[in-house]
Amino acid sequence: MGSRASTLLRDEELEEIKKETGFSHSQITRLYSRFTSLDKGENGTLSREDFQRIPELAINPLGDRIINAFFPEGEDQVNFRGFMRTLAHFRPIEDNEKSKDVNGPEPLNSRSNKLHFAFRLYDLDKDDKISRDELLQVLRMMVGVNISDEQLGSIADRTIQEADQDGDSAISFTEFVKSFLQPQPLWMLLWSAITPVSQIAISCCSQINSLLWRVGLSVSQG
Repeated sequence: MGSRASTLLRDEELEEIKKETGFSHSQITRLYSRFTSLDKGENGTLSREDFQRIPELAINPLGDRIINAFFPEGEDQVNFRGFMRTLAHFRPIEDNEKSKDVNGPEPLNSRSNKLHFAFRLYDLDKDDKISRDELLQVLRMMVGVNISDEQLGSIADRTIQEADQDGDSAISFTEFVKSFLQPQPLWMLLWSAITPVSQIAISCCSQINSLLWRVGLSVSQG
């Protein structure tokens, strides 16, 4: 199926995706094979329903958040190029050193873009702020019934209290980034106070990376 994927992708298109996302030729053709296998309508795009047919995504608490990340605001279809742009956020930052272009745009897997991606997972209503309710919703998705509502509420309250610098009882992207720049990030301090599992936001992205690997969308496979 890999050879079929290579023939369906024009060389010019493949090179453009390679330059835009940082993926190698073999990674692009492998992920294109996976894309076409998910494209049940054979129309060159994926719908939310196509993603929801992946059993691991359908049963994962973060499944809907992961699926939504592939679709721009107001869109209900994603083509292969958009699909690859989203996956590019999960490439290791270290990979940028191998193909550094000082004159090019900021890589999709830069630290800043990764933080934007993580922030959007929490910003459910897309108002550029993370409220207490949004934080609680994502935490419940991640831990299910393993932690009581009282404990989750304590995590959310302390997170907002420590990260909120302008007093609006929410976390802006700037505040979100600053929390990660601390010597011991706020997310680690708060999460480890309640459970041995640390790094709330990083754990969220780690779960996504693990899930992508299981459903054949890993960006670390050659």
